Amino acid sequence: MSTVQHDVDERTNLISSNKFELLLFRLGESGISERSELFGINVFKVREIVAMPVITAVAGALPHNLGVVNLRGQIIPVIDLASVVGCKPKTGLNIMLVTEFARSTQGFAVESVEEIVRLEWSQVLSAEASTAGGMVTSIARLDGDAENTRLAQVLDVEQILRQMAPKDIKDVDSETIGAKLVIKPGSVILAADDSAVARGLIGQALDAIGAPYIMAKTGKEAWEKLQAIYATAQAEGKDIRDKVAMVLTDLEMPEMDGFTLTRNIKQDERFKGMPVVIHSSLTGSTNEEHVKSVGADAYVAKFVAEELAATIRRVVAH
Repeated sequence: MSTVQHDVDERTNLISSNKFELLLFRLGESGISERSELFGINVFKVREIVAMPVITAVAGALPHNLGVVNLRGQIIPVIDLASVVGCKPKTGLNIMLVTEFARSTQGFAVESVEEIVRLEWSQVLSAEASTAGGMVTSIARLDGDAENTRLAQVLDVEQILRQMAPKDIKDVDSETIGAKLVIKPGSVILAADDSAVARGLIGQALDAIGAPYIMAKTGKEAWEKLQAIYATAQAEGKDIRDKVAMVLTDLEMPEMDGFTLTRNIKQDERFKGMPVVIHSSLTGSTNEEHVKSVGADAYVAKFVAEELAATIRRVVAH
């Protein structure tokens, strides 16, 4: 475990072209088979890995919430990740992954930690429906395109947080979100996010400010849609900005991540001046610096609808 922790500390700052690192762990038997399946979470979200500390139960806690731990003075809720996805550990919940995303810190109890693998996002396929109760956003082919590649289920942390801590992800309040967005008639916002929960919340926010939109599930899908819209605009003798007011993208997505999508847009003369806003649960100054390096016009952390709306209004107005 100490080697894995060293890798987390050493590689958290990794940003390569359409690459990421996945921390692999096991949760136990799934109930469908006796095999212990591999699961994964982006290294960017893992603050540290510790042996399971003493947990204090909390009265009235939601199902799958084991209680809280005191980690160097910080009180952290601990989620039974095995139970969430329907697995039964063979040896118990031995490890806690301390994760940070969506402006919150929480511990995920897992059976064991395996290794960290570096992957191309092209090795990750979208897979919202799974045996893990809809908690999996994609499937990673760990050994590339080999026929007998190992597979790992990449967990949808937004969905887990939504179910385990609903107070941390609130529905959009149309009364507090602010003024309607003013954009060119006929233009839309092109949004990309691989999480069904995130897409739903983004859609609520855009509806609340009266912004028409097109939604994509991956960066690759968004890139293909943008190019198709450009071709249509050209055929009609229009500018791409007459069709697309801005692009809103997540960072972690199968096939093509948000960094690569943003870089593609900003380096392509066809989309000169196209505003791009990155909307991600990967918070922190390091990620914000990476956002600047690929030329994004703004960065907003998930998920506060009022902040997202204010950012969209500011970027589109320029």
